[in-house]
Amino acid sequence: MVDAPLVRVPDGKKADLVLEGGGVKGIGLVGAVLTLSEAGYRFPRLAGTSAGAITAAIVAALQAAGQPLTHLKDYVDSVDYPKFEAEGWLREELGPVGDAEQLFVHMGLHSGNYLVEWLGGILEQIGITTFDQLRMDDPESALPEDHRYSLIVHTADITRRKLVRLPWDYGNYGLEPHRQRIVDAVRASMSIPFFFRPVRVKAKEATHDGVHYPAGSATWVDGGLLSNFPVEVFDRGDGQPTRWPTVGIKLSARDATMPPATASDNTLHEALSCLQTLLNNANRYYLTPDKVARTIFVDSTGITATDFDITAEQRATLFANGQAAAGQWLNRSAPPAARV
Repeated sequence: MVDAPLVRVPDGKKADLVLEGGGVKGIGLVGAVLTLSEAGYRFPRLAGTSAGAITAAIVAALQAAGQPLTHLKDYVDSVDYPKFEAEGWLREELGPVGDAEQLFVHMGLHSGNYLVEWLGGILEQIGITTFDQLRMDDPESALPEDHRYSLIVHTADITRRKLVRLPWDYGNYGLEPHRQRIVDAVRASMSIPFFFRPVRVKAKEATHDGVHYPAGSATWVDGGLLSNFPVEVFDRGDGQPTRWPTVGIKLSARDATMPPATASDNTLHEALSCLQTLLNNANRYYLTPDKVARTIFVDSTGITATDFDITAEQRATLFANGQAAAGQWLNRSAPPAARV
């Protein structure tokens, strides 16, 4: 394999960026990111969960390729949201029986293939497809060698019952981080249980950081189950001063209006409602003051993560809300000196 060029971030305003998960609400992230970019910011490292991982992956790829971040809006506008819920012929023919077959055989109503097709095509167009191409050019960094990547994607391993940070944790599964596809990590991160099929990983026996990991199959689902807003992921634990701050972008509804009441009338609907409640409220109430100071809060106007029938007007509103939230944050204060 020919070594890929290392990622170099231009001089100027720098901030590590952490993006919350939120399904279709992720359009708000795009508005905020582009507003920060227009203000002169560049992002040495990015992290995200689910929709946050999608946006972070595209931004990291554009920066690595030396392309303008203005392309981000065009790429996100190209997504066809209903295709995330496209039904196979069996579900169309059998209805609830087909749903049961998908759940019991595949552990998810929807395949998630559209995400791989759409995001994979974008990354191929940019020319950045593997984590090897996102290695950081930082020879003086105190970071461990396997942490020198400009993108971190969060997923949840329900086999080992732990949060997984990719590509950092690929070694725990006997996999070489630099050989892994970015789109596969993002696909795992957005695997809402029961809604999308989980990702199964064939782990090899490995010893990593002094811990022995057995071979076997592991199941990865949406990282939002364990950390939907991992704003602390880049925090330093050695007491050394930061080189640049961390900025988080969070999708938080104001709850000025409540969605129409729809009672759960079957087990499947109850399970999906429980998961939507979990994902929509993850981390909402537990932000410490230091995290609040480095967080941009984007009003998601009551839209939920799985509203794949979102209208063009709603998309425009979410994008504008992201722009407004980032603008208010920029005007309020300079970036805080976060301990990263």
